[in-house]
Amino acid sequence: MEFKRLFTQEEAERTLPLVRGIVGDILAAAGRMRSLAEGDADRADLESALAEHFEELEEIGCFYKDWSFSVGLVDFPAEIDGEPVFLCWRSDEPELAYYHRIDEGYSGRRRLGS
Repeated sequence: MEFKRLFTQEEAERTLPLVRGIVGDILAAAGRMRSLAEGDADRADLESALAEHFEELEEIGCFYKDWSFSVGLVDFPAEIDGEPVFLCWRSDEPELAYYHRIDEGYSGRRRLGS
């Protein structure tokens, strides 16, 4: 599996303020969309804004993974001990503290450094 870039933990942490802002915008837009009917012009605008936010994250090199739009989950491609992993951050977490193997997903989250 190839990624645009691999992050070190430090690089991902430096990127978090920007990512946190984008994820906040995603969650806000998704929240507003829930109250709008299909076909509403405002809903279409919000869908377009969401697509732009997802693209912003991908340009940074990370991926939005919370399709229920409840916790704002983002994965950063990385390597730990030569193994490809995702550094995993949720918008309700103050810092980047978890990772999971690519084939395990969120349910396989482990604390960094353990």
